[in-house]
Amino acid sequence: MLKLGIVGLPNVGKSTLFNALTAAAAPAENYPFCTVDPNVGIVEVPDPRLAKLAEIVKPTRAVPAVVQFVDIAGLVKGAAQGEGLGNKFLANIRETDAIVHVVRCFEDPDVLHVMGAVDPVRDREVIEFELALADLASVEKRLDRVQRAARAADKDARTELPVLERAHALLSEGRGLWEARLTSDEQALLAPLGLLTVKPVLYAANVSDAELAGNEGPHLRALRQAVARSGEHAEVVPFSAKIEAEVRDLPPEDRADFLASLGLEEAGLDRVIHAGYHLLGLQTYFTAGEQEVRAWTIHRGDTAPKAAGVIHTDFERGFIRAETASYDDFVGAGGWKGARERGVVRSEGKEYVVRDGDVMLFRFNV
Repeated sequence: MLKLGIVGLPNVGKSTLFNALTAAAAPAENYPFCTVDPNVGIVEVPDPRLAKLAEIVKPTRAVPAVVQFVDIAGLVKGAAQGEGLGNKFLANIRETDAIVHVVRCFEDPDVLHVMGAVDPVRDREVIEFELALADLASVEKRLDRVQRAARAADKDARTELPVLERAHALLSEGRGLWEARLTSDEQALLAPLGLLTVKPVLYAANVSDAELAGNEGPHLRALRQAVARSGEHAEVVPFSAKIEAEVRDLPPEDRADFLASLGLEEAGLDRVIHAGYHLLGLQTYFTAGEQEVRAWTIHRGDTAPKAAGVIHTDFERGFIRAETASYDDFVGAGGWKGARERGVVRSEGKEYVVRDGDVMLFRFNV
């Protein structure tokens, strides 16, 4: 399951986003620190292919892939030194796969900005600085132990020490570890610390209604330019928390017409989820049987045994082969029977790299 942690300054639309995503009751009043307890919500990944497969197979149930969102109290400048309440909850997002940084890109005299004028570039830097200081505290604690072990000729400690020292130097300057361009081995050494500034970031730019229709304003342009210049592993997705809250209050059958009236094809929050998949290199495959049609989340490039392991470790351990059909072939043939008759079901082995939309049936033995 994909896990995303929501961060941002107070009053940028963070809790409104969370409420719209999850229909949860996280308070979203117009004052800082209204969300003083971490909120966790589970959201379905929007994918019309699942409904089409269920229409064909007619299973007992259809199970979508899901995303877990963790919303924490608004961070403020000085959070790492105890200002505000946000730093208290940073531990809750250390286990997430990526960070959704909600940034205010709209003007509204009735909604106060905690730092005065609206400036998304400054806000981005403030949050990154606070996350870097929070990571610094974790690295310093670990560095002290590893230095002592290295002096005692501990081989693992001597391997880890230079990586920690490099991380410490960068974080001490208030810079995110993504700037270090760590190798996969270095990332693995730091992984137990759950550092925040190595995580990919999705900037959810909370914009005015007019900007959603393509009339991009100066705040959104400035944010895009700042992210592009930095070289950060990040994406920028515009949305309107206000409109998304209205969409979620509508009956499902009325949502498409409401979005169309605004010139939109897809809800902004669906774009946030899809952008998270793209950012992390994720894709979906399906299993389709009489009992259940289900969407499963895997990484692009995963082999068939790895994909099977998402269902159960026994499937990966005892993997024999996978019967596979592309989504289009499966739907075009009207299900497994028709797909086999047409010869579009393939028998794939351990080296097969799963494609987005594959419909799969695993054969295994343990």
